[in-house]
Formats: sequence, C-alpha cells, structure tokens
Amino acid sequence: MEYSFYDFLKLLGSLALFLYGMKIMSEGLQKFAGDRLRKILTAMTTNRVTGVFTGMLITALVQSSSATTVMVVSFVNAGLLTLSQSIGVIMGANIGTTVTAWIISALGFSVDISAFALPLLAFGIPLLFSQRSSRKSVGEFIFGFSFLFMGLAMLQANAPDLEKNPEMLAFVQEYTDMGFGSVLLFVLIGTVLTMIVQASSATMAITLIMCANGWISFELGAALVLGENIGTTITANLAALTGNTQARRAALAHLVFNVFGVIWVLSVFPFFTGAVSWFVENVMGVTAMSVAVPFKLSAFHTAFNVCNVLVLIWFVRFIERTVCFIIPQKEQEEEFRLRFITGGMLSTAELSILQASKEIHLYAERIRRMFGMVRDLLHTAKDDNFNQLYSRIEKYENISDSMELEIGNYLNKVSEGRLSSESKLQIRAMLRAVTEIESIGDSCYNLARTISRKRQFSDEDFTPEQYAHISSMMQLDDEALAQMIVVINYSGHSDQESVDANKSFNLENEINNYRNQLKNQNLADVNNKLYSYQMGVFYMDIVSECEKLGDYVVNVVEASSDLKEKKD
Repeated sequence: MEYSFYDFLKLLGSLALFLYGMKIMSEGLQKFAGDRLRKILTAMTTNRVTGVFTGMLITALVQSSSATTVMVVSFVNAGLLTLSQSIGVIMGANIGTTVTAWIISALGFSVDISAFALPLLAFGIPLLFSQRSSRKSVGEFIFGFSFLFMGLAMLQANAPDLEKNPEMLAFVQEYTDMGFGSVLLFVLIGTVLTMIVQASSATMAITLIMCANGWISFELGAALVLGENIGTTITANLAALTGNTQARRAALAHLVFNVFGVIWVLSVFPFFTGAVSWFVENVMGVTAMSVAVPFKLSAFHTAFNVCNVLVLIWFVRFIERTVCFIIPQKEQEEEFRLRFITGGMLSTAELSILQASKEIHLYAERIRRMFGMVRDLLHTAKDDNFNQLYSRIEKYENISDSMELEIGNYLNKVSEGRLSSESKLQIRAMLRAVTEIESIGDSCYNLARTISRKRQFSDEDFTPEQYAHISSMMQLDDEALAQMIVVINYSGHSDQESVDANKSFNLENEINNYRNQLKNQNLADVNNKLYSYQMGVFYMDIVSECEKLGDYVVNVVEASSDLKEKKD
C-alpha cells in the first residue's frame, strides 16, 4: 500500500484549508452585510413564502446554512422572529446552501479555479489591510474564496489513488451491494460525518470528490447528501442549548423539517434519483462521467431541498405544533433568568448586538418593577408583608448585579469578534447604559434600606405632608423610568417614530428643583418642630436618593440617545 500516514495528514490539511476558506469567506460577507442582513431578516419574513426566499438569499450570500440557521435561532431567542416565521427562513436556507455544490461542480471539476487563487490573493491583500471596514471585509471574502478552492484542489490531489491502492476501497465495496440497506447506511454515514465536521459544504465537497473519482455510485452519493442534510442541523441545535424555549424549538424545527424530507424522499428514492439522472443527461446535456456525476449530485441536492420545501411549506403549522409538543413551554420561566442572551455565543458578533439590546430593555423594565416595590414598601404596615417585600427587593438587587456582569461580559465577548467601527461604538454606549441601570438598582436598594432603618430605629413616622412629598418625588422618578424605557426601546428599533429625549431632561430638572424645594422646606419644618431632626434625616435621605436615581436615569437616556445617533 503506497498511501502513507504523511499522505493522510496532507489530506486532513487540505480539508482544514477548505474549511478555513469557507469560514473566512462566510465571516467576511456577514461582516460586510451585517446590518443589511438584519434588516432583510426582520423585514422580509411577513409570510412563509417571503421567509423562504429570505433564507435562500442570505444563505446563498454567506454560503453557510448553519450560519443562517444560527442567525435565525438568535432572532427567535431575541423575540424578533416568531417560531412560524423562523421555519420559513430555515426552509429557504436549505435551498440556498445548495449553491455551494453548484459552484464546486461548475468550477471545481471543470475549471482549475485554484490556478486563479494566487492572483486573486494579490487583489485581496490591499483590501485586507485597508482602513475601511467594508473594504477589509471584501478582502477577507476574496481570501476565503481563494483558500476554499485551493483546499478543494489539494483535496483532489491528495486523495488516494484507488488504482494503485485498491485495498482502500475494499471495505467500502463490502457495503455497496446491500440494496436499500446500503442507502440507509450511507445516510447514517453522511449524518455522522457532517455532525463531526459541522459543515455540510465540506462533506458535500468530499462526497463530490468520492463520486467523481468513482469510489461510490451516484445513488450512494445521493444517500450521503440526504444524511448531510440531517447532520447540518446539529450546529443550530448546539447553539440553541443555552437559548430559551422558543430558540430550542426553532433549532428543532430545522431537524424535524430535514428528517421529514429525508423520510419521504427515501420512500421514492429509486424514482427520485432516476429523474435527476435523466434531467442532467437529457435536459442539461451533461454526459461525460467525470463531470456528470458531480452535476447529478448538485442537481439531486437542489431538487431534494426544493421539493421538500414545496411539500412541507403547507405543513408549517404542523411542524410548529410538533416541536411545541416535543419541547413544552415551562409553566413559568425563571423570573430573573437572562431571556435573550446566555453564557454561550448564540450568533455572529454583529447580530449578537441585537440580543444584548433586547436584554438591556428587559433589564430596564425589571429595575422599574424593583422601584415599584420600593414605593409599595414605603406604605407597607404589617411586619410580615414588609419583611417579605424587603427580601424580594434584596433579591432583585442581587440579580441586578448579576445581570450587569452577564450583559457586560457578553458585550465584551462580542467586541472581541469582527465588528465594524459603528458596532464598536454601539457596544461602548450599551456598556455605559448597563452600568447606569445597575446604579438605578443600587439607588432602589438604598431607598429600601433607608425605609427599613427608619422602621427599625425610630418609633416616629413621617407626617402626612412628608408622605405626600415623597410620593410626589417617587412619581416623578417613575415617570422618568418609564420614559427611559421608551428611549431604550427606540434605540434598538430605528424604524420607530422619533422619541424626544428632551422629556427625560425636563423631568430631571423638575426632580432637581423639587429636591431643592423640599430641602429648604425640611430645614424650616425641623426648626418649627413639626417633626424630629432624626425623621428629617431619614426624609432627606429618601429625597436625595430619589434625586440621584433621576441622575442615573438621565445618564441611561444619554447613552441610549448616543446609540440611536450611531445607528442613524
């Protein structure tokens, strides 16, 4: 046997270069069209048909159905797409990923595209070192494209010569004459291989080479392709493990869709492969064996996914009900669990910003609920109710600290990815907003502690006038928090109507003026013996903390306004 271990390592290295080229090409395109991809996905999924075409377009662009499906799972996790909409996009992604096979069949086997790879790198290198992020992304795409076909050429060159080493094919040939059993076996092999490599395009390239070299027949190559369609769903399902229920359902829908498709195609497998062979030979006029088999596989891949979509697009609701049955909704999601982002990176760096934006909006809403508890605590008389509510506020404070750390760490991880300069500025503004929201939580807890100390260390109570003034101050803070949430929500959705941040600044001025008024009045009331000096201290501690809270709110609004300007 003339095929050595060194030759095997060269084969693995060729595969590595192919995979790296695919990764760089995909990342370059995603970075170049990051914002456009977001707008396409959110705007063009109004119904299942437009969703299918959207999935086709994006996957054809980024050359990776895994990237598209992970992207879709991210949107579902962030609440930007419904489960039903996501299924349509995933269907389209399955069709879009077949473009890779056609490119390889048309160029990789009939044209020596690797001969153009090095000259292409000469054009790509100036772009790669360009200061403009868009040109740099195009340079990355060119490098990825070149590496991909260099890897493919090396795969072909380093594949073992079966004429000189016939024993290498002996073990495969033992399983090629079992009839339909061989087909099922190769479906399983394709599934496992793609799950290991986590790139259906790479296993598709391997399958094309095996068939072109005559290692296996077209029918068994088609069986491998069916298995690859199941195996490619592993990436999205792995990504969704840390997601919420809807994200896991969207990833499972991809698996269910492909498994359903493989089952019905296997039931008519001889007729389906025969029709594809007839089409390639008689309609396309491709008859040379070395070229015809890759074209047949590419046609089979496309025909399978197109027919699968045409059949199952009418059963979107059924698929949705199936995955909802398999993954039931929990009775009540953990109240303080991060809903939109998790410890693991769920999507590409550019798209992860959307998830963080949604989580910040949720964070702000929770802090406002915490402030509502403080307002209730002020007027809670019974000890048991007071202690229970105070403990709940303490729990919210601990969760607020954890959320700040988790969102901040997530944004830092995102910033380590390949980002445009605009996205980096966005992350900086979002980090500032998160820090200030956590400060609001600290103020809420300080208010609760002051109320608790007043209850523990003083037998006196606030006068009705003091209660009225504190309630008025807290009402202003609550209005400021409500407006802050509106501004945060607007900063993440640039298609909404304009929101005037000046309302927040006006409320802050009103809070400051009211604090000064109450401060002067407190000195007069203490001098007039309307209440004790100690009650005046507790009273002004609450009023001053409410004023600080208003300052933090304005800081969040400023950060969110900066974010909105960067997006515009």
